[in-house]
Amino acid sequence: MNSNIARRLKNLPPYLFLEIERTKRKAAKLKRNIIDFGVGDPDQPPPFHIIEALYRAAKDPLNHRYALGEGMLRLRRAMADWYKRRFRVSLNPENEILPLLGSKEGIAHLPLAFLNPGDYSLVSDPCYPPYKTGTILAGGRVYSLPLLEKNDYLPDLKKVPRRVLKKAKLIYVNYPNNPTTAVADKNFYKELIEFAKKNNLIVLSDFAYSEITFDGYRATSFLQIEGAKNVGLEFHSLSKTYNMTGWRIGWVCGNKNLVSALAKVKSNIDSGIFIPIQFAGLAALEGPQQHIQKMCRIYEKRRDILVEGLTSLGWQVKRPKATFYVWAKTPAKIKSLDFARSLLKKAGIVVTPGVGFGKYGEGYMRFALTLDSERIREAIKRLRRCYGNGFRS
Repeated sequence: MNSNIARRLKNLPPYLFLEIERTKRKAAKLKRNIIDFGVGDPDQPPPFHIIEALYRAAKDPLNHRYALGEGMLRLRRAMADWYKRRFRVSLNPENEILPLLGSKEGIAHLPLAFLNPGDYSLVSDPCYPPYKTGTILAGGRVYSLPLLEKNDYLPDLKKVPRRVLKKAKLIYVNYPNNPTTAVADKNFYKELIEFAKKNNLIVLSDFAYSEITFDGYRATSFLQIEGAKNVGLEFHSLSKTYNMTGWRIGWVCGNKNLVSALAKVKSNIDSGIFIPIQFAGLAALEGPQQHIQKMCRIYEKRRDILVEGLTSLGWQVKRPKATFYVWAKTPAKIKSLDFARSLLKKAGIVVTPGVGFGKYGEGYMRFALTLDSERIREAIKRLRRCYGNGFRS
């Protein structure tokens, strides 16, 4: 048997969060008391009315068939209504919205619809890994757009070489940003739309963290800007907003022709979202929304504890306006992966090394705020005990 795997798989980097999970399992076998700032997986359950909706729908035998198609029209209407209420963006549920098995699935599959071998995707660096891996699996090439602190972690679109733009098809953006926590305003999106028009690019806006915001900040949708729907799509998810990460339900919306192309890919790959989960998604979007502010207050408190604690130890940390992450400079001239290993070995703390998100993430660490305040305080105590001022810059 010829067991040589395809080159596209060989070209894939190790998936960052699986590596973190393996590391945690090894530590668990040693019965270590690990404090886990690694994967951004909410520690709070979904609101109870969402769970109830799943339960009711699951009891109906008719809901256990193939879902197929483009999702329930009622669900797509609820998604359109949510966008209208939240961002004053009008979307046609018939052809401008497509439910997904989580936004990650759609993000990873979309390059199959548009890239030919050798075509480029313009991808922020550091970034959520599926922007790159989806491109590689489609036979495309990745051109990195550095996200630098001096530029507020916004890409410098003017620096993309003409030779790359001639073969570029897609450009990925993600604000509020994972991992840097940066945000973007309307002026950036206006520049992005003009850039896309000029260079015949498709804009893919990952908007998964739109509702996790602090200090009065409200995120701007790419689709709020005039002309956005002509050049791109926005991906959204119920994972972070409604604490439904494991349920795998999200959507893409925007240009109807682009939505249709992704729908064609999906029709040949999956059989739709489990129908009871669609009903649960409907309950999330149409039901009470008070828990969102409650979750933001929880994350905000955790953010303040962590930022103040790290700052007291000499770390350089900015207080984020959005997402449930903290992006911190490593407090010594040491590579982020080596520092992450040191934190686990000496303090029993799991963090995500910035280099795992790309070359330009080197020198940073990402902390997820998805553990309770007491565990965060304990982490600061461990850092002080294990390192003292040894890493003070």
